Amino acid sequence: MNLLEEFDTITAIATPLGTGGVGVIRISGDKSFDVIAKIFTKQNLEPGKISHGWITDEGKKIDEVIVLPFKKPHSYTGEDVIEIHCHGGVNVVRNILDITLKNGARMAERGEFTKRAFLNHKLDLSQAEAVADLIHAKTKNFAIQSAKNLSGVLGQKISEIKSKLFEVLSRIVAGIDFPEDVAEPEYSYLLDEFTSAKKEIDKILTCVKTSDVLRQGVKVAIVGKPNVGKSSLFNTFLNMERAIVTDIAGTTRDVIKENLDWDVPITIIDTAGIRGGNEVGKVEEIGIEYSKQSALDADLVLFLFDISSQFEKEDAEIYDLIKDKKHIIVANKCDLGTKASISLPFNINNAIKISTISEFGIEDLKEKIKNTVANFATEETEFITNKRQQECLYRCKESLIRAIEAAELNELQDLISIDVKAALIALDEITGEVITDEILENIFSHFCIGK
Repeated sequence: MNLLEEFDTITAIATPLGTGGVGVIRISGDKSFDVIAKIFTKQNLEPGKISHGWITDEGKKIDEVIVLPFKKPHSYTGEDVIEIHCHGGVNVVRNILDITLKNGARMAERGEFTKRAFLNHKLDLSQAEAVADLIHAKTKNFAIQSAKNLSGVLGQKISEIKSKLFEVLSRIVAGIDFPEDVAEPEYSYLLDEFTSAKKEIDKILTCVKTSDVLRQGVKVAIVGKPNVGKSSLFNTFLNMERAIVTDIAGTTRDVIKENLDWDVPITIIDTAGIRGGNEVGKVEEIGIEYSKQSALDADLVLFLFDISSQFEKEDAEIYDLIKDKKHIIVANKCDLGTKASISLPFNINNAIKISTISEFGIEDLKEKIKNTVANFATEETEFITNKRQQECLYRCKESLIRAIEAAELNELQDLISIDVKAALIALDEITGEVITDEILENIFSHFCIGK
């Protein structure tokens, strides 16, 4: 984007395309009121008050709408903003978008409305990123947690830490620049302040694992030999016939994934049956390798075996592959009876007995999965962070550790100030006081157009 386009008037559809009750077209920029004046039957719009009328195109009535006008700085972007609320048909919404484009606006890029909100100081960068998290939240819990950042929880905590460090830096610099008038701060004071700031950073970083689980979800792989009921269990979890189920060994040739919302996002992975022998073809062999890799990559493995048949060598080999990972033993086909085995590599009492046909034990299995997954992340967490923010926090922590070590050795405070400045810069990157165009483009490119 060149400088001439940076703050011109933009427009986009702000609601998902499809048949619905309402569609919204958003316009933002200095010419917003000029654009709406050309296409709306009611003139002299009053900011903050809803107006009802028709959108027209060269004298033709296109749709009956309501218009919400906002004058800067009292808008989402901090600019003049017009929102057109029309009927939600795909063609209606697109027609009105085209009309706004014909009358002085250009198409917005991904995340450009929120980017302008950041550039106009309506949001700090952590809040802007929370907008994307809220939109893309896979679970109710993550949406609630993301709303905390949107309200400014993370940004406020970072500002508190920055304020204290800036006070320390100011005292150090004053002591260095005006030694005759201002004494350098005591090293005990520096140690206390650096240690306190580090504890606050550590407090945020304790939430990293929970943040990652809520954001990325937990990968749960169903593994076992062919025909033990993996795809049937997969379909039962989804309440739909997603995977093909037959009594022919090797039906599943690829890894199939679907997402579920069980308080945290869960990716259920159906894998190809793991077996050996000459009857395994090239395609199935590739699928088996994918299955093994999925088992190794999963956060939780459901080891499935047929309790109505003898526990065979293939079962034992698969269990040996996953036994050191977090796993749940699932004994399927219990409705067909039980064949005892004296060579089980685990205690059968630890297995959850189910039937994918009668759905016996399915709820018990779901509860076991939920309880296991719950240990991966707490239900509530004070701070939600993403990878970019976490990297900044770790860099800040490293700088503070260096500053603490230097203060313990009573090193020159001029040198200590370098680490304090580095810590502040890392924190500034979280809230956006220090940021590069490249990072900005990367952040907002993950937004949808219209937000």
